[in-house]
Amino acid sequence: MSLSIPSPAPQPMLRPPRDRRDTVWHRLFGNLFSAVATVAALGLALTAAGHLINWAVIDAVWSGAAGDVCRKTDGACWAFLAEKMRQILFGIYPPGEQWRPTAVCLFILAMTVYSLSPRHWRVRTAVAWVAGMAGCLLLMQGGALGLARVPTSSWGGLPVTLLLAVCSLGAGLPLGVLLALGRRGSLPMARIICVGVIELIRGLPLVSLLFMASIVLPIMLPAGMTIDSLLRAGIALTIFSAAYLAEVIRGGLQAIPAGQAEASRALGLSWWQMTRLVVLPQALRKVIAPLTNTAIVMIKNTSLVLIVGLFDLLSSGRAALTDPAWPTPYVETYLFIASIYFCICFSLSRYSMWLEQRYKKGDLR
Repeated sequence: MSLSIPSPAPQPMLRPPRDRRDTVWHRLFGNLFSAVATVAALGLALTAAGHLINWAVIDAVWSGAAGDVCRKTDGACWAFLAEKMRQILFGIYPPGEQWRPTAVCLFILAMTVYSLSPRHWRVRTAVAWVAGMAGCLLLMQGGALGLARVPTSSWGGLPVTLLLAVCSLGAGLPLGVLLALGRRGSLPMARIICVGVIELIRGLPLVSLLFMASIVLPIMLPAGMTIDSLLRAGIALTIFSAAYLAEVIRGGLQAIPAGQAEASRALGLSWWQMTRLVVLPQALRKVIAPLTNTAIVMIKNTSLVLIVGLFDLLSSGRAALTDPAWPTPYVETYLFIASIYFCICFSLSRYSMWLEQRYKKGDLR
């Protein structure tokens, strides 16, 4: 006769005791050294904040159509930004036609917001981007539909930065995907070409590529044939971004287990179907963070296009500072330009974090 021993009732799990040392107060004032360092840091921060408020708000000049109003004070000259805002944002684009670059910036912003949701990642969205960017270039240049013609040498400011960033990244991503697939492919000639292109472009600074696009490329063309400076800068930025994006995507492809490809072949999928439906989507999800980092770097690299004679946002700000009627408020101008770059890059960074969390939840299911 066997005896049955009742199992003990499960006991509720208790939380570990709270470490009283792991608090903000203990970290800041837990010992003499921490307390002195905290008080000193707070004192420096309050002193700096006081000087900043006096300079930026209390002693600042907010309005005025001449530089004399800024020479009479030690505060910030925000009146310069109010007077030169259109020149900083649009360069030397004709003032009567500046509604056109404004419309271009609004279109890019609207399409970017629309494209953020994964539900809108469809072929028609890509077609809308391509058609819209072609329309933006036509609107900026004019010469058709009754619009006055404005050469690219008169373009400048924020529209040039946005156009170059969107076009170089939009064209560089599919080219980078092809380079990454070719480098990992089994065709020897394609692999050699892709490796050569990637390593050559990544081994050169962007400044040298822009110099080649500005100086060497026109020499190589037949006599009488020229390429617009905006197109030359766009080609250089696209090739540069494609090489870096290719290496990022190659890292994602290497992170995919070999069983994914084997299962795809067992289902009867072709190589292109396997790559498009199974491998590539998973690879891109794994490299969202480095892809975002490359995109942010490319957005900031557009400030180098002054080499080929284009005035981006930063160059337009520098040009506005050359007005002898104003006391060259460099700090205020660069703060304004930096805030625009920061808003663009920080928004892109937060979006990538949201996208990572979204796909992480899907993987946990």
